[in-house]
Formats: sequence, structure tokens, C-alpha cells
Amino acid sequence: MTTKQGIQQPDSTTGLHKETDSQRPFVRKNFLYMGISLLMIVAGFLLMLGSANGDTAGFNEDIFSTRRIVIGPGLAFLGFVAMAFAIIYSPKKRKS
Repeated sequence: MTTKQGIQQPDSTTGLHKETDSQRPFVRKNFLYMGISLLMIVAGFLLMLGSANGDTAGFNEDIFSTRRIVIGPGLAFLGFVAMAFAIIYSPKKRKS
């Protein structure tokens, strides 16, 4: 329980301090954005993967495909940027 001055006082029933919304670093939206960002990063790395080349003597030109050198890294990069946003994001408080 907190007083109007923001000083935290123990709960009368348990004697423990309760955490208020203003004291939590992350809320539900942060975790949702972090999950979406993580999926973007994993999808980007999966797009960069390729099949194994069975012929070790030959050259496989598939390593230069657009999916592997443009789309995959781009999606992973956007996922990392979105993760930074998810960590920094703080929702606005409503006055009621």
C-alpha cells in the first residue's frame, strides 16, 4: 500500500510490500512487443538458413539468393530494432 506521497508501506494483512503499476518496469504490452520482436529475429535467421550442399566439390550459387542476403538479415535487423523499442516503450498513464 502506498501513501499519497509515494512512500511504500507494508500491507496490513501480510506485512509485505505490494508492487504498484508505476513501480513495474514492464507491462503486458512490453512483453507482447518483445515476443513479436523475438519471432521476427528467429524468422530472419531461419530465412538465412539454406539446405546443405551435397556436392562439396561444386559451387552452389544459392548462397547469393535474395532471401538469404536481403530479406533474412533485413527482417532480423528490424526485429532487433523492434526489441529495443519494446524495452524502451512505456505506456502513457491515464488520469481518472
